[in-house]
Amino acid sequence: MRNTMLVMLAGAILMGIGLASQPVSAQEAPPPVAHETKLGAKGFKSPPATIEQMSWLVGQWIGTGIQDAPAMESWLPPVGETMAETMVGTFVQQKPAEDGGGTIMFTEHMYLMEEAGSLVLKLKHFNADLTAWEEKDDMVTFRLVAIEECAAYFHALTLRCDDRKDGTRGLLAAVRMQSGGELVFRFESRTER
Repeated sequence: MRNTMLVMLAGAILMGIGLASQPVSAQEAPPPVAHETKLGAKGFKSPPATIEQMSWLVGQWIGTGIQDAPAMESWLPPVGETMAETMVGTFVQQKPAEDGGGTIMFTEHMYLMEEAGSLVLKLKHFNADLTAWEEKDDMVTFRLVAIEECAAYFHALTLRCDDRKDGTRGLLAAVRMQSGGELVFRFESRTER
């Protein structure tokens, strides 16, 4: 019974992750729980940005995710020619210990790329058996709302540096769910960049 409830809870949580395919309007969205994400107003224009501004993201990041289960996010350096560069990333969410910990709950395959003079992050979700959440040619697209020296705020998704008291730098990733709450992931860097 407990495992069934956890699977139902995880399913309910995860359904909110794909919200960008059904954007939340700024007027309808309740305040987020952690206040980490931003929403662009209806018809917003993304600010100018380049892939070079995201170089701080390169590396492997390890931390905790849903229900404090282990999670990992990795980003490769940009590949491609100037004006067509893309950063490729992956995300792995493991299952909580009480529900088969150490095995994959789901993964994401991500492209961070320049588009129309700004940045977009496109991703697809996959179950542990590699079946996709989105239809074959569909993906979730997050358009850039704002960019700072060590932060990128996409519509309903944030990637930013998470400086620690001990002087180390981590990564914070947050996603706005359809309910208006946020899932916040905190990672430590495990590779030299």
